[in-house]
Amino acid sequence: MYAVVGLGNPGKEYENTRHNIGFDTVELLAQRNNININKIKFKAVYGEGQIGNQKIILIKPQTYMNNSGMSVLELYKFYKIPIEKIIVVVDDIDIQFGTIRIKRKGSAGTHNGMKSIIYHLQNDDFPRVKVGIGSPKPGQDLAQFVLSRFSKEERQTIDHTIELACEAIETTINKDLNNAMNIYNSKDTKAQE
Repeated sequence: MYAVVGLGNPGKEYENTRHNIGFDTVELLAQRNNININKIKFKAVYGEGQIGNQKIILIKPQTYMNNSGMSVLELYKFYKIPIEKIIVVVDDIDIQFGTIRIKRKGSAGTHNGMKSIIYHLQNDDFPRVKVGIGSPKPGQDLAQFVLSRFSKEERQTIDHTIELACEAIETTINKDLNNAMNIYNSKDTKAQE
């Protein structure tokens, strides 16, 4: 069994913002695999289904970004999913816009949602799929930037990037993390504009 956690903020005002790329990815993953995200538990909305031969739980914490770990901890305790099978999809300002990077584990960096997950799990050994959302302009407030929406041109690129993230997650689940890392980290995976 795997869990895929998409990070984001609930509410219409946050839909399609840079910070909600995790939610967007989980929603597309659900569509691609005919999984309904319509259950409420774990301080989240979630759905259960299959990707390949693996049981999968797709989850969108509803705790707001900075408290995402509370939701992930409840899921972890209930299903007893091994930490290495909890895949977190997260926005990243430090990698090139329109690219993805898969990491086996690591620190949270400046991302408060990741800090919350690491704090609540007391562990950073879970894989993450980072999606490059661009970087703020010099002097631009970081919170303002991540809560902004993509331009029309950026949206076309980021939609392709979300598809890449879904493919990477499906490869991780159907094959393994090393395979996905070799495919998606070793070449330029920037979405074609």
